[in-house]
Amino acid sequence: MCAWRIALMTAAALTGAAVSAHAGDQGDPELSCDGSTYEMVECLQAKTAQWDQRMNAAYQRMRNAGPVKQREQLLQAQRLWIQYRDANCLYYGLGDGTIARIEAGDCMYQMTKARALELEGKEDRN
Repeated sequence: MCAWRIALMTAAALTGAAVSAHAGDQGDPELSCDGSTYEMVECLQAKTAQWDQRMNAAYQRMRNAGPVKQREQLLQAQRLWIQYRDANCLYYGLGDGTIARIEAGDCMYQMTKARALELEGKEDRN
């Protein structure tokens, strides 16, 4: 794995941990993220953390409820999905200018939200 990717993932994890402590104070996860670039990125990270919690909760419920074959496949699918999301959003983060940080943050938010809703929807059908 490239050193820059490890550094980016480490920074994101550390920032995400700090932001997730704030996430509960953010209120509605659908509020608009306005302000400076820094404020927008922090807001997107907080919104992503809220959806990440929902995604992980739905994932855990599905893992605990399904047959062994499905649990193993869900684990593999979730791991691959996370790799895809991270690689996809890194593409946006490597763009030029400060807008790249916002685009990468929005990518993480949108993809995590979509996956959470997908898992919650599948959970409701089972």
